[in-house]
Amino acid sequence: MDKIIIRGGKPLSGRIPISGAKNAALTLLPAAILTEEPLTLRNLPRLADIDTFTHLLNQHGVSMILEGSRPEEFGRVMTLKASRITSTVAPYDIVRRMRASVLVLGPLLARCGEATVSLPGGCAIGTRPIDLHLKGLEALGAKIELAQGYVKAMAPDGLKGGVVRFPFVSVGATENILMAATLADGETIIENAAREPEIVDLANCLTAMGAEIEGVGTERIVVKGKTRLHGATYAVMADRIEAGSYACAAAITGGELELVGINADTMGSVIQAFEEAGVSITASRNSLRVARSNGGLKGISVTTAPYPGFPTDMQAQFMAMLALADGASVLTETIFENRYMHVPELARMGADIQVRGRSAFVRGAEFLTGAPVMATDLRASMSLVIAGLAARGETTVSRIYHLDRGYERLEEKLSAVGADIERVSAG
Repeated sequence: MDKIIIRGGKPLSGRIPISGAKNAALTLLPAAILTEEPLTLRNLPRLADIDTFTHLLNQHGVSMILEGSRPEEFGRVMTLKASRITSTVAPYDIVRRMRASVLVLGPLLARCGEATVSLPGGCAIGTRPIDLHLKGLEALGAKIELAQGYVKAMAPDGLKGGVVRFPFVSVGATENILMAATLADGETIIENAAREPEIVDLANCLTAMGAEIEGVGTERIVVKGKTRLHGATYAVMADRIEAGSYACAAAITGGELELVGINADTMGSVIQAFEEAGVSITASRNSLRVARSNGGLKGISVTTAPYPGFPTDMQAQFMAMLALADGASVLTETIFENRYMHVPELARMGADIQVRGRSAFVRGAEFLTGAPVMATDLRASMSLVIAGLAARGETTVSRIYHLDRGYERLEEKLSAVGADIERVSAG
């Protein structure tokens, strides 16, 4: 099993190209099920989660052609074609590896009138049940049965338009219902819909495929179902979480980075938090320039919330950065109940963090010290890399397969801007 070794203390300087968004790509891929025609996705990141999802789609009968690309390019171009769905079953051995696999449920049901998808089970950062997905599909006329760890959904006469009211915001449920509604008979209204940029990206792709959708980016989405969708070519949006992660790396090392390809409009709450913490953010049309302000990092209070609030996927990275801020910080996690597993690992490096309930209290340390640490989930692993970049001495991060799920060519990108970082085989 590979490890990453970081020798910290070097300010980062230069340009980092931001890859296509993992969370957007994992939603766009199952949209290919909705049409018999080819869907070509550009700017697709090279990530373990993408490989897992394409394996699942292959199992459903979706063919894929991957265009060759030059080594210096980060994004890939993939054409997916679901001419014929050969299986409507998403098996446990694939779904258990990645919760996003449940996003094939809505498209399969809409196109084939049936779908059998394994329950995803637990998750390292919380249980994340899929009951809202199922209730939403029932509102569109689906019959749902749960048996032997699988969801069996049936709509032999097709899905019918209806009103789906979510009791609380769910990104995944919004995505599943949005895709299913594009082929439903009649009009579907989704109330209390998630507003994340990745959902806007999905809706834009579906619109390019012929869907009729209104209200995207608001709490009320209206979809007028079509009898069929057609193929399209669509570019995956840039990854706002990757951009925020590298911005934390620039700030904690006292460096300056230009993050290329990111739209600042998708990062409003994160940019605001950076500026409150003493980080200078300069946005241009297609990039962000990030540098620590002259006064240094300052302690702040941050509470995670659904978009447009501060994203839970940035909490761990901010905690690492604030471990070296002047004064105290409070981070409150409202989305997932078990998302502080990085705290003991950061403490091994000298961070002063106390967790009480859903809040973490951080007192800025004078310095961090390199240590052997272990990644526990995707964003937690990036927080350890960020801390290691600023720590004195050598940090070894193990279980980095978590990083490979969500950060494309991490060591390559960081090395190019001055980090002393390498991947080594633990064997």
